[in-house]
Amino acid sequence: MSLTQESVTEALKGVVDPNTGKDFVSTRCVRNVSISGSDVRVELELGYPAKTQHESIREMLAAAIAAIPGAGRATIDVHSKVVAHAVQQGVKLLPGVKNIIAVASGKGGVGKSTTAVNLALALTAEGATVGLLDADIYGPSQPHMLGIGDQRPESLDGKTMEPLQAHGLQVMSIGFLVDVETPMVWRGPMATQALNQLLKETNWKDLDYLVIDMPPGTGDIQLTLSQSVPLTGAVIVTTPQDIALLDARKGLKMFEKVGVPIIGVVENMSIHICSNCGHEEAIFGTRGGERLCADYNVPFLGALPLDLQIRQETDGGAPTVVSDPEGRIAELYKAIARKVAARVAVKAKDMTHKFPSIVIKST
Repeated sequence: MSLTQESVTEALKGVVDPNTGKDFVSTRCVRNVSISGSDVRVELELGYPAKTQHESIREMLAAAIAAIPGAGRATIDVHSKVVAHAVQQGVKLLPGVKNIIAVASGKGGVGKSTTAVNLALALTAEGATVGLLDADIYGPSQPHMLGIGDQRPESLDGKTMEPLQAHGLQVMSIGFLVDVETPMVWRGPMATQALNQLLKETNWKDLDYLVIDMPPGTGDIQLTLSQSVPLTGAVIVTTPQDIALLDARKGLKMFEKVGVPIIGVVENMSIHICSNCGHEEAIFGTRGGERLCADYNVPFLGALPLDLQIRQETDGGAPTVVSDPEGRIAELYKAIARKVAARVAVKAKDMTHKFPSIVIKST
């Protein structure tokens, strides 16, 4: 095989993206191949953030090129470019936000908020610009989890709010605007209006992803948000037990009915790890999340343990992904975040900005 652009491209067809399961050529990630003598340069553009994997991806591509007869030094340029993707029909994108990901559950108590904040932080660790909206209007927890519960957002123009900053995230929550001990005694329409204001009157700044920590359940607030917020997709969080799975199915079906794609399912509290001896025990059952995915033909994004470390670090205002970034649990969150972003990347792109505005004038 002679060293040509075609031979290099053919060799790269055998390199499979660990996050999509498809080769980099068929997914059009290989943007440019150039040859100078025996040296080869390849430009690889990922549609999702994966900063922690750039080096391993370079090594995979370099190994494939090295196997070509006559190939010399291989230079691999890897970078990511996140673009806006399609949302529900008739719903406009939010200014300053490319993609919105809802993290939802059919019921409370499954660790949805903990999963949402660590997912957002994991996307940030992978190189994305990320925001987090705490939409749990009755029980906002993100201010405490991020250690910024004593801060208040500023308004520079008297009309909109500036998001707060925490661990590299842009954050907004009703918890910043009310006293921590004030109960949210609001009826559905009031709560929905408040959430729309938080979402649309916050000056989000060039976000690749906005993660929304949705309220638990499938009531009026959740349904209204799913219909009015431009959602790229939804992540369903559940535990393996049958009762949680029953409610998770309801949440999944709600998103399907309003045309919001299901990105996948995360099984939380999958295995309990004893902090003394390290013994692992499936307290809530096994493989419940995987069965749910099989029943509805949606991706299984990963399983997370019931671990004391996760609770301690979120209670301390520095969730696991930032407290122990190289630890095993943080790696699980990052792997889930890459799968989420990769699933978003294969969706149809939003093309509304390509169309010119049409103005009709009478003459």
